[in-house]
Amino acid sequence: MPGYLDQYGVGEEERNRIVIRSAVAIIVAVCVAALAWYLFKNQHQQNVVKTFLKAVRSGNYQGAYRDWGCDVSKSCSAYSFKTFMSDWGPNAANGGAPDPSVLGLSDAESCNNGVLLTVAVNHTRTEALWVDKGNDAISYAPYPICPHKSPFSIMIHRTVGVLRKPFLK
Repeated sequence: MPGYLDQYGVGEEERNRIVIRSAVAIIVAVCVAALAWYLFKNQHQQNVVKTFLKAVRSGNYQGAYRDWGCDVSKSCSAYSFKTFMSDWGPNAANGGAPDPSVLGLSDAESCNNGVLLTVAVNHTRTEALWVDKGNDAISYAPYPICPHKSPFSIMIHRTVGVLRKPFLK
């Protein structure tokens, strides 16, 4: 004859296994979502600079100047087309002409209201570009590294930021 407590806790192990698996699945999903957000949060600004670099690589300097946020017919007051060509044209004086085999993004870092992007121009020259998040205007970066970043943010960028490199190409 079965006792009063013979069936006590029979389904407890299965219930515990379900709870643990659910908790682990939620934690993994949150971690994957956070990593994906971190890797792709600057994707739009990266694409703006990639379009600019593609125009420079193909020799479409007027299109590249437009991607910069200026126009040949109405040039930017602080950055004329002549200055643009001396920086990005085939006879660039500032550190050498862009090398199409090297020209590309090498780093991207979100910074206040913009994104700081490092561009490898040739074997000896890198440029820090700034893309404003509000209007997608490209300019030279106002500072070499993002100011006012916490040590934790810097550590995350230096460690997890390495995973972003394949998406920059």
